[in-house]
Amino acid sequence: MTENAQQVAGLLLAAGGGRRLGGRPKALLEHRGRPLVEHAVGVLRAAGCTRVHVVLGAEAAAVRERAELGGCVLVENPGWADGMGSSLRAGLDSLTGTGARAALVSLVDQPGIGAAAVGRVLAAYESPRSLVCAAYDGVRGHPVLLGADHWPGIAETATGDRGARAYLRAHEEAITLVECGDVAQPYDIDTVADLGHLA
Repeated sequence: MTENAQQVAGLLLAAGGGRRLGGRPKALLEHRGRPLVEHAVGVLRAAGCTRVHVVLGAEAAAVRERAELGGCVLVENPGWADGMGSSLRAGLDSLTGTGARAALVSLVDQPGIGAAAVGRVLAAYESPRSLVCAAYDGVRGHPVLLGADHWPGIAETATGDRGARAYLRAHEEAITLVECGDVAQPYDIDTVADLGHLA
């Protein structure tokens, strides 16, 4: 186990209700015969995250029942319908006091981003001051690594569907970009048309 894996916790945001998918929670979409949330946890683990916190929201009880999430800390976000910002706040809150020095944040609806890209972002961790983002042809994307020193500021600005976007924009000069376009595809599963990406 690398030192980074001990200090950085995986934080999977999997609370969305899939509004543009006819109300099908993204965590429960099927990918390779299993719920998407299970696949996403497997990617974090394969990349080297030994601790994984999963933020659930829409149909949380069904997700707990259908997905194999043993060994994960499951965090329920009752305000999930307010958008990704509330899930990010709930996830960072769950990590406070655990000794984690950074959170590697990934989204449940990006199955084209595998362990190779996540591992590169994890490897760029240096300290609780780290801010690291995957980049695709130079454009910032997910996953993102948020050092613990930044959590209070991120929690203050994480509203609606913005997550950490406003905070990252304000601290652009501090971000380490890690190019991942050669090993991952950063598409989202947002609409019925996007379901074609799932196998």
